[in-house]
Amino acid sequence: MTEPSDTRRRARSGPAPEFPLHVLSEYALLADGERGILVGPRGDFVWMCAPRWDSDAVFSALIGGAGVYAVTPVEQPFVWGGYYEPRSLIWRSRWITTTQAIECREALAMPGDRHTAVALRRVEAIDGDTKVRVVFDPRAGFGRNRPTRAEHRDGVWTARCGALYLRWSGLPGARARSGGGLRAEVTVAAGDHLDLILEVSDRPLPGHPPDPATAWQATQASWQEAVPDLTGTIADRDACQAYAVLRGLTSDGGGMAAAATTSLPERAEEGRNYDYRYAWIRDQCIAGQAVAAVGPYPLLDDAVSFVTERLLADGPQLKPAYTVDGGPVPDERRLHLPGYPGGYDKVGNWVNHQFQLDAFGEALLLFAAAARHDRLDSGHWQAVEAAIAAIQKRGGEPDAGIWELGNRHWAHSRLTCAAGLRAIATAAPPAQGAAWSGLADGLVADVTADCLHPSGRFQRAPDDERVDAALLLPIIRGAVPAQDPRALATVEAVAADLGRDGYLYRYREDERPLGQAEGAFLLCGFAMALSEHQHGRTTEAVRWFERNRSACGTPGLLTEEYDVQQRQVRGNAPQAFVHALLLESAHELAKPQNGATRE
Repeated sequence: MTEPSDTRRRARSGPAPEFPLHVLSEYALLADGERGILVGPRGDFVWMCAPRWDSDAVFSALIGGAGVYAVTPVEQPFVWGGYYEPRSLIWRSRWITTTQAIECREALAMPGDRHTAVALRRVEAIDGDTKVRVVFDPRAGFGRNRPTRAEHRDGVWTARCGALYLRWSGLPGARARSGGGLRAEVTVAAGDHLDLILEVSDRPLPGHPPDPATAWQATQASWQEAVPDLTGTIADRDACQAYAVLRGLTSDGGGMAAAATTSLPERAEEGRNYDYRYAWIRDQCIAGQAVAAVGPYPLLDDAVSFVTERLLADGPQLKPAYTVDGGPVPDERRLHLPGYPGGYDKVGNWVNHQFQLDAFGEALLLFAAAARHDRLDSGHWQAVEAAIAAIQKRGGEPDAGIWELGNRHWAHSRLTCAAGLRAIATAAPPAQGAAWSGLADGLVADVTADCLHPSGRFQRAPDDERVDAALLLPIIRGAVPAQDPRALATVEAVAADLGRDGYLYRYREDERPLGQAEGAFLLCGFAMALSEHQHGRTTEAVRWFERNRSACGTPGLLTEEYDVQQRQVRGNAPQAFVHALLLESAHELAKPQNGATRE
């Protein structure tokens, strides 16, 4: 569905914003597991939902809503950069002016609290006296609600904003701003720093604001504890950051948001705008498997716990996605905001009405990965049996598939279930394992009967002869042996038909050249790296890996798609399952495979 052109034209009119939007690759993510913030090159918070991932936004400029919280240099011009501190999502915005360098350390306080977000900002005068401009104008409800009941006492500002409670401390000299909110220009003496703390809660805020030094110390310690020091991969820094992204998107209850944002278009003005602030079962399983590849770290247990609860509760009626606390995903609705350029606003997701068979296979793959680390208890094995029972009951039904299209007998879905059955069978008692392996054999036989192309490769569906990059995933996971002629022919066909310039596309939508219909799909690119490595082609595997991990901007965050021609990221940011396969690829490609050595 596309937005009418006259509505888009009306949305474009109006005065130029004080903080114009940038390309998506220039936004950094702050996250604490319960919610996230996107901060831009001018030190502007353009996105923050509170108190939780799928709550209404307090700052929604990213999709055309009102509200901003910015810390930016007074001196102009300046150029922007930044970096994450190791093993964390503590971001340092860095600006170079004609006379000095300025840094602002930024984070959501860790450990995160389900009800209260605490945003920490520290301006550091590292290069002489530093003057910054601060603008604070929260607007809850995606910009609909201005602050009310505002009070200022002893340098602390408090207010209500819709149903939320706000407290902002650190800048007693702020004054009312034309159009709403507060603003100030402040000088930070050389070698000194300025701490600003914003608290946003759905409950009354007790006591006094947090002590900045204590909050920063706890946040840094929490990140160092949460993110392992991964070494020995082919990209240690990127692997650690990928883990940090996954941790930042994972709530205390174990549910992982698929992405931090909503409505960021995958393709300009084509109506492909979705809300990914929910926990997809498939994505969570892919992330858990990636973590299991590098070690028995807590994110593996989080994934197993969340998926177990949903399987035991819903069984064969498992939904593809839930809120991060396990609730139902709300239906789609419009916000009547201008949207990010090229897209339009939307919250909720129609995925809650779908059936996705492959989710059961991914769940079994996750449980098998956990079993290899001896992380399954009796409750988890009950969930294993629930997933297998669901496959037995619904394995012959058409489903929406990994790409959430029309219901068909997708080859990928059935092969993924076969891969999951084979994997978990190796951890089961012999008789039970043999029965599950037999069920897998039956699924593979069915796919071979109705989805084997005359060329010898697998095709997408019985009535669709095209090849699909999604077929790489069950092959990597062992639905059929890696050296099986069907697997080899499929991998070769995917690379030849869907690969361009070191990137991989999902499938051919129509007769247009690849890249015109949609962007390259980074999940598929990393899957090809794993596939090439599995077949002993180390050099080719590393080429795929390096090309796809470069599809980002300064913060190093990856989205779902990449526009190769324009070299721009597309879609919601950051995309969890892409970072998961980056993590797994970085680890796996460091290993010799099939007698091959690193080249």
